[in-house]
Amino acid sequence: MIIRDATPGDAEAACAVVRASIIELCSADHRDNPDILKRWLANKTPEIVATWADGQGRSLLVAVEDGAILAVGGLAHPGEITVNYVSPQARFRGVSSAMVAELERRALALGALEIALLSTETAHRFYLARGYVDVGIPAGKFGTAASYPMRKVMAGGR
Repeated sequence: MIIRDATPGDAEAACAVVRASIIELCSADHRDNPDILKRWLANKTPEIVATWADGQGRSLLVAVEDGAILAVGGLAHPGEITVNYVSPQARFRGVSSAMVAELERRALALGALEIALLSTETAHRFYLARGYVDVGIPAGKFGTAASYPMRKVMAGGR
């Protein structure tokens, strides 16, 4: 597996991974409610995902193995993880951990001393296990039960 910068040409496959991850893996968040899913998926189109790869103050990374995209990760420069979705077929293989590590390396290279993110209910324990801490009151997004504001202070940060 390699993790590399996404290109606009990756948009269709990357979008499919994001959508499948939300639909199949995030049921703790959307509770199979079609209205919540509709709101959450509304901006997850190939056209919009292609704009995430434009490099304009952000990075979009893809984890690729044998030509297939396994995960999609996004970073708003310098230090906010905006996207981290794994293909249902790649879950529990360490792909998400590798993606977060790469997003953290990118943030550090851009001068970030801390990294912020908004975690889903599904990913909350995942981020806690990687050193992120809750920094605010959970609030629903797209109608979900909870989205957790989190951060991680990197080496050299306060």
